[in-house]
Amino acid sequence: MSMIVARMVLVSLLLTGMLTSSGCGYNDLQGLDEDTKAAWSEVINQYQRRADLIPNLVNTVKGYAAHERETLESVVQARARATNVQITPEFLKDEAAFKKFQEAQQGLSGALGRLLALAEQYPNLKADQGFRDLQSQLEGTENRITVARKRYIEKVAEFNKMVRYFPTNLTAKFLLHLDEKANFTVADEKAVAKPPEVKF
Repeated sequence: MSMIVARMVLVSLLLTGMLTSSGCGYNDLQGLDEDTKAAWSEVINQYQRRADLIPNLVNTVKGYAAHERETLESVVQARARATNVQITPEFLKDEAAFKKFQEAQQGLSGALGRLLALAEQYPNLKADQGFRDLQSQLEGTENRITVARKRYIEKVAEFNKMVRYFPTNLTAKFLLHLDEKANFTVADEKAVAKPPEVKF
C-alpha cells in the first residue's frame, strides 16, 4: 500500500515540477493550439468565400453558354460536395475527414478550372464585365486560399514540433492529451512534380 502512495506522491511531484518549470510548455502549447485553430478558420473562411462566388459565376456563364450544361452542373455538384463537409473542432484530429475535405476542395478547384477554360470559347462571355469581375474575385480568392493554407501549414508545423520535442512532449501527451495535427497533402505527388505540358 505504501508503494502505491509513494508512486502517487512521485507522480504528483513530477507533474508539479513540470508545471512550475519554464520548460514545460503548457502555455506555449495552448497558444499554438489556438493559433492553429485560428489559421484553420481562415482557410475555411476563404473556401467559403470561393463557394459564395460560384453561383454568380455559374449564372453568368449560363447566359452565354446554356448548352454547356454538363460543365455547369459539374461545378454546382463539386460546390455542393465541398460545402457539405461538416467542420467541427474535432475535425482537425480526424485524418480521414481532413483528407475527404481536401479532396472535395480539389474537386471544386478542378471544376472551376474547366468552367473558366470554357469561357475561352465564348468571346462575348470573356468581354462581359460581370464575368470579368467575378473571375478577378475568384482569382483573388484562390490567392487568399493559398496564403491561408500556407499560414496554417506553418502553424501546424510549429505546433507539431512542440508536441514532439522534449520536455513539452510530456506536457502535451500526459497533461493536455494533445497529438500532432493533420496537415495539407497532395493526393498525387508524382503528378504535381511533373512539369506541365505546354502546347502551342
